[in-house]
Amino acid sequence: MKTYSVQVGDVRRELPVVEVAPGVSVALFNMLGDTDVTEAAGRELAARLPADIDTLVTPEVKAVPLAHVISRYSGKPYIVIRKTQKPYMVEPVVREVVSITTGKPQILVLDGFDVDKIRGKKVAIVDDVVSSGGTLRSLTGIIEEVGGTVAAVVAVFTEGDERPEVLSLGHLPLFK
Repeated sequence: MKTYSVQVGDVRRELPVVEVAPGVSVALFNMLGDTDVTEAAGRELAARLPADIDTLVTPEVKAVPLAHVISRYSGKPYIVIRKTQKPYMVEPVVREVVSITTGKPQILVLDGFDVDKIRGKKVAIVDDVVSSGGTLRSLTGIIEEVGGTVAAVVAVFTEGDERPEVLSLGHLPLFK
């Protein structure tokens, strides 16, 4: 299997290169269950987080442990935008998104209970990888719709096109 080597803080990993669409492969970065990578990335990103950030917002699932670590090191609270609407949610804010890794439409849902934690706040979006920007655009739309301001985007890696607006620890190429 072809792999791609990355360094996250003091941790090195070999990422498997997998096809996500016909003729397009990515170095698959998955932090879930990798405590060393998650801790290293969270420490590094917390240290680089702009001081004026009030709240962290992250999409469910893979970036949640990262947001937790950044929150612990920065002292900033975090909110998870879910990928399913739950019956207990009050006045949820819903957006559709298509990401490169899912390849099909999904929804992102902010529980109405969390709106006041974003309204009037400077928000940093936290994600594991920013690639096509679909998730980022949807998260930004939700944050702005409820009166928050996206003041930073932090990710472990960007992928594909260079993204200078994203504070990241590295860049992953697309393989064709």
